[in-house]
Amino acid sequence: MHAGEILALVGPNGAGKSTLLSILAGALPPTAGTVATDLGPSGVGWAPQRPAQYGHLTAVENLELFARLAGLADARSAARELAAQLGLPATRQRASHLSVGNQQRLNIAIALLGDPLVLLLDEPTASLDPSSRRRLWEILTDLRSSGGGAVVATHVLDEAEHLADRVVVLLDGRVVHEGTPAEAVRAMERFSGAGDGAA
Repeated sequence: MHAGEILALVGPNGAGKSTLLSILAGALPPTAGTVATDLGPSGVGWAPQRPAQYGHLTAVENLELFARLAGLADARSAARELAAQLGLPATRQRASHLSVGNQQRLNIAIALLGDPLVLLLDEPTASLDPSSRRRLWEILTDLRSSGGGAVVATHVLDEAEHLADRVVVLLDGRVVHEGTPAEAVRAMERFSGAGDGAA
């Protein structure tokens, strides 16, 4: 990916989107090839498909813990600011008792800690309400404008059309198409035989 770019990964279940993001995040080793970046570990934020958080902690406590693990100087302030930015509850409710949408917002907030230059997001809007989805789009647009970037795996072609600069279509672990969002929609229709707007 390039600076100032949002890259969408699309493809059916099992195509390799989550595996690719896990490799890019350093959570899985590649079986072949390499991942090259000039960013340090703090330069990349990752929100996996399944929220990675501690269920016995509150949303703010989770953010503060991950902020400390990331070495942020003022972990408490960073946690509170992100919780407010994404509309997370500032209550004593444990993360395990949060709604699915709030758990997803917490997952995204953890990825945003430390203002990374690159975000890796796996189906980030799957459980979000329309307002939270728009807020995430604003965050990604601001990141792109500041010279950062994001790789976003999604099943929703409409979202890729709206948000992405470039789309990569995966099938069976292989790139079968790369191009503009409009070209990707046509490619997905060709590969799937469906034009319903979802992969």
